[in-house]
Amino acid sequence: MPSRPQEPERPPSDPVEPVPDDTGRPPRGDVPQPGPPPRPEAANGEPGPDVAAPAPAEDAYTTTIRELEDRRRRALADLDNLRKRHARELERERAVERSRTAAAFLPVLDNLERALTHAGADPGVIVEGVRAVRDQAVNVLELLGYPRHAETGVAFDPARHEVVGVVQDPEAPSGTVVEVLRPGYGDGERQLRPAAVTVAKRE
Repeated sequence: MPSRPQEPERPPSDPVEPVPDDTGRPPRGDVPQPGPPPRPEAANGEPGPDVAAPAPAEDAYTTTIRELEDRRRRALADLDNLRKRHARELERERAVERSRTAAAFLPVLDNLERALTHAGADPGVIVEGVRAVRDQAVNVLELLGYPRHAETGVAFDPARHEVVGVVQDPEAPSGTVVEVLRPGYGDGERQLRPAAVTVAKRE
C-alpha cells in the first residue's frame, strides 16, 4: 500500500483563554451611573461638622440676641432718665431749703433796718435793739437745727470746742473752759463750727 506523506509537525500554540460569559451583565443602557457622595455623618447619626446648621435655628438665635440687646439699651436709657430725675429733684430740694433759710432771716434784717433808722437815738436803746436782733438771729439758727454754744465753766470737749489759748486760773479746774471768744453752732454731724475757747491750766 502506498504510504501517506507525513504532515509536518505544528508548533504548539498558546493556550486560549476562555471568553467570559456576558449573560450576567446588565444591558449597556442599564449601567448604573455614579451618584453624589453620601453626606458625612458623625458616629451618633448626626450631621458632620461640615454640614451647615439649619437656617431656622440660626434665625432664632439672631432674634434672641437682638431682643437682649434691645432690652439692654432700654435698661440703660431708663437708668439715665432716673439719674437725671433724681438730680433735678435734689436740686429742687436744695433750692427749697435755701429759700426757707433765707426767709427765716428776713425778720432779722427787718429789725436791723429799724435799728439803723434810730441811729441818732439814745445809745443805750440802740444797744438793746442790737442785742434783741442778735437773740432773734440765734433763735433762727436754733430752729434750723444749729443751736448756739457759748458756755463757760464746762469741761473742754474737742468735738465742740477749739482751743485758741491756755491761761493759768487757780480757781478753775484744769481743762475747763474759762472764756468763749467765738460761739459755736450745731452739734455732731450738723455742726457749723466749733466754739473758740480759752482753757484753764494748772502747773
